[in-house]
Amino acid sequence: MPLAKPATVSSPVLEQFSLRGKTVLVTGGAGGIGQEIVRGMAEAGADVALTYLTNAHAPELAEKIAQETGRRVQAFKADVRDRSDVAGAIDRVANDFGRLDVVVANAGVCAQVSSLDYTEESWQWNNSVNYDGVMWTAQAAGKIFKGQGYGNLIITASVSSVLVNTPQHQAVYNASKAAAAHLGKSLAVEWVDFARVNSVSPGYIGTNMLWSQPETVRNQWISQIPARRVADPAELKGVCPPNSFHLDLADKTQLYVFLASDASTYVTGANVIIDGGFSIP
Repeated sequence: MPLAKPATVSSPVLEQFSLRGKTVLVTGGAGGIGQEIVRGMAEAGADVALTYLTNAHAPELAEKIAQETGRRVQAFKADVRDRSDVAGAIDRVANDFGRLDVVVANAGVCAQVSSLDYTEESWQWNNSVNYDGVMWTAQAAGKIFKGQGYGNLIITASVSSVLVNTPQHQAVYNASKAAAAHLGKSLAVEWVDFARVNSVSPGYIGTNMLWSQPETVRNQWISQIPARRVADPAELKGVCPPNSFHLDLADKTQLYVFLASDASTYVTGANVIIDGGFSIP
């Protein structure tokens, strides 16, 4: 049972963070936060599969991280919006790697659109990745986890799951991320006998999604953050203080490896906010 007390509970703490012997799959792992999650998992000793859809350089990225870390890192093309496609990719990873311990449902998109201007297509495009994509990834992973009796699902949500960002208009993004985070809590309860499920909710992270915005908007965002800076994506990949679930990036606390490792064996159903204090005021 995933929440049973592990045999490693008395091991030195840094040993508990090791992912050696584990296989991790990261959707949307070819860029931004996903790329750093892949790197962090491999640096911690895991073999890692990443999925991508449009990034033609994903196989090269996987090879580069593999060379740098000495771990097996491989790219698989998959569309998380397509239930059968993502399920097929997850099954291939489990078969090719021989096991599947952790799945990170990370793929996501964001569009700034007035709520009065959405069409069926633009509304569905966001939800199909941010919400449906999480569900289809979770479903495929959950079937494997249930069959083997253990597993670990980590969902990339957003600080937008708990607040409304300004000045941009992104109702569908906010709503889809809130839905994804609550889906994670629901699955944590339903899957308690065979898997842990947690969400990570980053604030403003220095990816292309952020840097492509006008400087005036970026400056307004930064002024709203007590830390007065955005986070580097690498700050999300690693570990965090086990006693803190509202994390300040000014202290360079990090998370995904923690949730994937045996250092977090009693953590399930959490939505961990990493926002430099943005959501506090």
